[in-house]
Parts: sequence; C-alpha cells; structure tokens
Amino acid sequence: MASSDKEISYSDLKSLLEKGSVFLVDVRSKAEVDNGRIPGSIHIPVENVESEMSLDAADFQSKFGVSKPSLDCSELVFHCQMGRRGAAATEKARGLGFKNARNYAGGYKEWSEKGGK
Repeated sequence: MASSDKEISYSDLKSLLEKGSVFLVDVRSKAEVDNGRIPGSIHIPVENVESEMSLDAADFQSKFGVSKPSLDCSELVFHCQMGRRGAAATEKARGLGFKNARNYAGGYKEWSEKGGK
C-alpha cells in the first residue's frame, strides 16, 4: 500500500492547499468531521465514496457545492483519521477511473498534531 504514487505527505498536502490546487475528500464519519476538519475538504464518508464519486457532474455540484473532479485530476486526495479508510477510498476512486487519486496517509491525526493550518 505504501507506494509513493498513491500517498501524499503532510508537507505536500500543505503546499497544495496553499496553492488552492487540491481536491481534498474527508472520508471519516460525520461525528469525526464535526470535531475538526482540514480546511477546504469536502465530506464523503468512505462507505459512500463509490456512489458519490459516480454522480454526474451536475448532481455532484448540486450536492457538494463544488465541481466534480475529472478522472485525470492530478490532485485528488482522500484522507481519514489515520490512513486506513483513506487508502480504501483511494482504491475505490482508482477503481472508478480516477487514476491519480492519492491518500494523505497521515490523516487528520497527523494534520492536527502538526498544527495543520
């Protein structure tokens, strides 16, 4: 699972967020998200990733308020609390054709421990 093309580091994520060029999906539960989140992320629980990422562009926009990422989006990143669900979501997205989807393996735990701003 630790192949570099499927994971992104804290510093890489921070850099992408600063540039505003990342499509970040939080796959934790609603209760976890309610306790804190990475700014700019959208919430799609891991069990809903396949159905939500399969929506057509208009339905996705309507539901999440953002444009659906393209299948070749180079900065599509999933994350959870500590990495496991994020990895599962990344695999689901890749299975749908999002060939560059990656997991922020450190998750919200690492983000908050490093002061994630």
